[in-house]
Amino acid sequence: MKIKFEVDLTPEEFRQAFGLPEVEGFYDEVFNSTLEKMRSGEDGYDPFSLMQPLLKNGFSNMEKAQDAMMSMMAGYMKSTGQ
Repeated sequence: MKIKFEVDLTPEEFRQAFGLPEVEGFYDEVFNSTLEKMRSGEDGYDPFSLMQPLLKNGFSNMEKAQDAMMSMMAGYMKSTGQ
């Protein structure tokens, strides 16, 4: 038997459904701080320096981040019995 269903959620609805924390304010603060440092010309805040850690090992760092997120979500679902 094969069952397929589709759920249409906004990012906020997804976050609430899975009990994830509200981080929009934190991200806004980090973004604005980084943007301010880029505009002032602070060392290490040029676009190349900011992207270098992501590109150092190709896309493996991004894949690791995705794997970590999926593991956390799977652990949460398992612990809540869903």
